[in-house]
Amino acid sequence: MSALTDIGGEERLRELVNCFYDRMETDPEAYPLHRLHFRGHGMEHIRQAQFEFLSGFFGGRAYYRERFGHMNLRELHEHIPIRKEDADLWLQTFDKALDDCGLMDIATVQRIRATLRRAAHMLVNDVHDWRLDSPVTPHTTDTPA
Repeated sequence: MSALTDIGGEERLRELVNCFYDRMETDPEAYPLHRLHFRGHGMEHIRQAQFEFLSGFFGGRAYYRERFGHMNLRELHEHIPIRKEDADLWLQTFDKALDDCGLMDIATVQRIRATLRRAAHMLVNDVHDWRLDSPVTPHTTDTPA
């Protein structure tokens, strides 16, 4: 059985991804994560890409690999400034989404969390952090590039 099956399948995964990104867009504590997405393809795009990636990552259909040919996390994030604080905040926000969806008590979720922790910290890099060039607060807005 896969982790995807253990959490309740694709429908529950989509619920989790939406909960995570809803938190990112509304929780002031998660604002630094939301801001990292301002220069991308938009939140609807990233919600779908995250669902597709996590489906394969959790042992389900590898939609992301089918569309893009790989699931190399470092390559996918090499252009994004990711600091330890960003990785920790991503993990905290994901944990809150897991809890919001009632998934924290599933045994498989503890293995998922451990794997995500390793993956998130592997992505920490020294790419120039453009956020430092134009600091903003959650009450103002960056202009998407």
